Amino acid sequence: MSDFFEIFNPGLRHTREQLDLEKMLVVEADKGGSGPKPLDLDSGSVVLRMPAGAYPEPMQTPQSPEPDDKDWTFVLERPCPECGYLAADVDAHDLPALVRAAAAPWADVLSGPDASARPAPQVWSPLEYGCHVRDVLRIFTVRNQLIRTEANPVFPNWDQDATALDERYWEQDPATVTAEIAAAGEANAAAWADVAESEWQRPGTRSNGSEFTLDTLGRYMLHDLLHHLHDVGVQPRAA
Repeated sequence: MSDFFEIFNPGLRHTREQLDLEKMLVVEADKGGSGPKPLDLDSGSVVLRMPAGAYPEPMQTPQSPEPDDKDWTFVLERPCPECGYLAADVDAHDLPALVRAAAAPWADVLSGPDASARPAPQVWSPLEYGCHVRDVLRIFTVRNQLIRTEANPVFPNWDQDATALDERYWEQDPATVTAEIAAAGEANAAAWADVAESEWQRPGTRSNGSEFTLDTLGRYMLHDLLHHLHDVGVQPRAA
């Protein structure tokens, strides 16, 4: 009988075929089937549920290292007890070569299989240290330029721990960070190479009140670069 009515109303045939198709898609849930369920076309929406593991879980935020509130400006006067650096041994005129030498080892450090692994829950991985070194290079390039172009500037505050969290250092790509360190290192070295002899004693002040000259700022910065190579077990290459 249905075939007779479909002759005069072709839409009935389409409806019947669609209903027959939906019957073919039915899987009995209580029999362990995991196939598609019938579509409720009258609901106006279709919900697709992806199987577990279809997308990777986002990486959890790791523990923050203990805040470093030490005033490292002491390395301008006495050796660092951890890495042995003494700023008095450095001639600021050598900064371009020394910066390039300090940036170079990160290509090998960040190509290792454990570059993203933390040695302890509250100790940065080599990748996180690399991100920090990249940002140190960038920050001190800006500070170099501020001293040379402004009268006794006060440097904007930089919270390195907050930056590590905000920028999610632990999720960054090691190959990308390697390239960024190389570029930032070259820009930083060029900034020191461009310093005129009359500019080395120009002053600048950190947001916490620590006073620098361009000369002491550069030698202070170099400690940061070399110390973090020490942190990842690397000796810098000779300049």
